[in-house]
Amino acid sequence: MRVFIVGTGNMAGAIATRALAGGHLVRLIGTDPVKAAALADALSERTPGADVAPAVPDAVGSADVVVLAVPFDRARQVVTEYGDQLTGKTVVDISNPVDFSTFDSLTVPADSSAAQQLAEAAAPGTHLVKAFNTTFAGSLVAGEVGGLPLDVFIAGDDAAARDQVAELVSSGGLNPVVVGALRHARELEGIQLLHMALQTRPEGHGWMSAIKIVAP
Repeated sequence: MRVFIVGTGNMAGAIATRALAGGHLVRLIGTDPVKAAALADALSERTPGADVAPAVPDAVGSADVVVLAVPFDRARQVVTEYGDQLTGKTVVDISNPVDFSTFDSLTVPADSSAAQQLAEAAAPGTHLVKAFNTTFAGSLVAGEVGGLPLDVFIAGDDAAARDQVAELVSSGGLNPVVVGALRHARELEGIQLLHMALQTRPEGHGWMSAIKIVAP
């Protein structure tokens, strides 16, 4: 699978780590080419033999999956700028529209979500999927917490796109949990708001905890 990741931050590196663990080709797109190249080099050192390199936005036409590993406002700019290049593509939104000054609310209307707004802003035929928004970068790199593989919750309206993201997740050693249509992104973003808020408390878990569905 050809996975193009927009972003060069911690989450971009973490998702790339899992994708490379699954044997996928990874290309990194950043506003700063130097940072994209540096991240590609770091990932190559961490995963010998990995097919990872920086890329330019015009190259997304060859992608199977495009991951928007950037904040919500920037993700909205990206889907607008990339336009028809994303038509027919599976595009993954990992953002959480959290009020980071208080960690007590989301910044999108109660009847919407970041993912739904991105789907509306994207070109027709773009298959928007919500995933990876409930994971933190540190635990995502590790792939597990407490000896259990991370759950990655997935929401999207296109079944084939959801399946494609689930394959990406499982191939990287994680557990995909498909929750249904894209409208459920609202619940996923709300869950992560609470998860983030817990990290800011004295008894927080250092941004290394995870949300896990455990059955008997």
